[in-house]
Formats: sequence, structure tokens, C-alpha cells
Amino acid sequence: MDLSWLGTPTGPMVRVHGGFANRLYRLDTDQGSFAVKELNLADRRAGYHAEDVFRFERAAFAAGIAMPEPIAATPGMLVHRWVEGEKVPEAPVPIAYAFEVGEILARLHALDVTWPHGPGGEATPGDWRELAARAAATGQPWAGELRAQAETFLAIARFVDACERPGPVVLTHRDVQPWNLLCRGGRPVVLDWELAGMLDLSGELGSTALSIAKGPGFDDIRPEVFHAVLDGYAAAGGALPPPGPSWFVFMISGWLGFTRWNILRCLAGVEASTGPELALSHESVRGGVRGLPVLFGRLPELEELLLRR
Repeated sequence: MDLSWLGTPTGPMVRVHGGFANRLYRLDTDQGSFAVKELNLADRRAGYHAEDVFRFERAAFAAGIAMPEPIAATPGMLVHRWVEGEKVPEAPVPIAYAFEVGEILARLHALDVTWPHGPGGEATPGDWRELAARAAATGQPWAGELRAQAETFLAIARFVDACERPGPVVLTHRDVQPWNLLCRGGRPVVLDWELAGMLDLSGELGSTALSIAKGPGFDDIRPEVFHAVLDGYAAAGGALPPPGPSWFVFMISGWLGFTRWNILRCLAGVEASTGPELALSHESVRGGVRGLPVLFGRLPELEELLLRR
């Protein structure tokens, strides 16, 4: 993408490290500061509809959703206005912050935006034994842990495929997690819209509410923060779906796919020119191999959380 139309640079474009899937740069010009994201399309886990996502972003921004202004998009690169703010740690957020996140989701789901793609429905890969064997054969540092959990991962894949999703299906962000949020003046700003698309409402609400109501693991889940997201959603006119495991299946499915994607990057054994560095992929694999079985084992507790006030 030719970026000269963004103005005369006041310094070199600077890499911002830490992205889990793509590479981000900051460009400062005489017309302002911009976030330039190089998308990793070579081994994406799902198709990316650049024009449709950009159109959705523009509609959300025009509706007053707190987010960086979308400037331009191509299939391989995105440009947004740079937004300053504090990173949101992986820890329970303040109740007022959670309530406003719920309000944002309700306003987002109420937008009248045409989306020409379905929610998808491919079968969940079940090659965990084979991946564990390949990891052992190539000496991956987490190979033993993956081999020990291979049957659990197969059970998780079966659960993802069999879980009933009650609907409705909404057009939404699909990835409102701490690493995709900023705190600006105590209020949320939603970043990184590349995964936007159709999703069962319960999956969006459960994933969002749980992610900002807990710490790095699952030992410190704050019910009052979880329910503040739902209260904010209802206060802004959203209707809550019935409780059940569908509230957490999208979070489990997404983490499962992300872990497998990083396993394949590690098995390739080379530093790719796009996407996260190899060391970050190894870190993501360890997190998934250790954390997913814990999350899956706590599904009954999470379903009780939906009913707890």
C-alpha cells in the first residue's frame, strides 16, 4: 500500500511488537499518527473479507462506537488513526468498564449492516494425536505436555462440534478480549476488528464477559464483573440468550484453533516473514496446551456462573 497520501513522515515507521497474529507499525506524519497493520494472510485460520470488515468498521465508527478511526484497507494491510490509551491487563476490569463494554456490544449488534457471508461451520480438526507425534519427533519443548493432553484435545474438538448454539446470530467484533481493548479516561476503546463476522450471540457475550472478568487463569473469576457486561448489554436494549454451554463454546473453539495454528507454525521450525515471531508461537502453544484442558474441565462451574448474581 502506498502510504504517501497520509502525509510527510516525521520519522521512520516503527514496529510495535507483541501481536499474536499480525505485525503492527506506527507511522507519524505531518497529518497525524497512524497504526499500519500488515496482515498475515499466508496461513490464516479462516478467510478474511477485507472490504466487508472495513465497511462494518466504518459503520461502527460512524455510530459512535469507541474505536480507532478506520482509514484504509487492502487484503494485506489496514490503516487506522492511532489512539493513545492504557493497555488492559489480563485481570478483572472495573464494573463500570465492564458495563460499558456490554453497552458497546448491544449498540454494535443493532447496526444495520449487510454481511454477505455466513458464520461458517467447518468441522473442528481432530488430528491431535498426529500433531503430538510430530511434535515429539521434531523435539518441540512442549511435546510431552501435548502428548499427555491429546485425548483431552480430541474431547474438546468433539464438544465444539456437538454443542447446540441457540442463536440469534449477530454481526459483531468476535474478539473483544483484554489485548484488543484500551482504557482511555477509564472507558473502553475496541481495537483489532479483523475477525469481525457472524457469530452466535451467546458465544460473543460469554467470551467477552469471561475474558474481562478473570485473571490469567480461571481461579479469579469475578461474577459481578461478568454480569456487569450482561447488565450493560440489556440496559442498551440487547436481549440475553438462554444460559448454557454455548456461552463458552466459541471461546474454547477459538483458543483451540489458535493453539493448533501456532503448533503448525512451530512444527515448520522457521521464522516466518509474517505473523508472530517463532518464540511467541511457542509461548502461545504452551498457554493453550496448559490452559485449554483447565477451561474445558470447568465448564460446569462456568454454566453456574451464568445463574449466579
